[in-house]
Amino acid sequence: MLLDLGRAFSFLLSILSLCYLMNAAFFVTATTWQQRLLASIARIVLAACVCIVSGFLFHLKSNPAVPLSHTLPVRVFLYTLPAIILLFALAWLLDAYYIPLLWKNQPYLF
Repeated sequence: MLLDLGRAFSFLLSILSLCYLMNAAFFVTATTWQQRLLASIARIVLAACVCIVSGFLFHLKSNPAVPLSHTLPVRVFLYTLPAIILLFALAWLLDAYYIPLLWKNQPYLF
């Protein structure tokens, strides 16, 4: 019973750590993209640790025995991480090359 509660709590914690990563990557204002990247890398390590520990709890006493990489928290992490990386690179690219073009076309407001 405690193992099941620990699994549920650790899975919730792994989802919250991924949300914390997403917050650092996209919703921190007044920072440069380099600062966001460094903060995101630190949070990726935190989310990976939480998801691996949660995956280990899912791995314990599972019938039939599944590898650690096939547990639900680790799979959620492994599917979320490339999506966040792709969106981060796309946002950085759009900010560097497309947003300056938008600012040039602003109307004269005097």
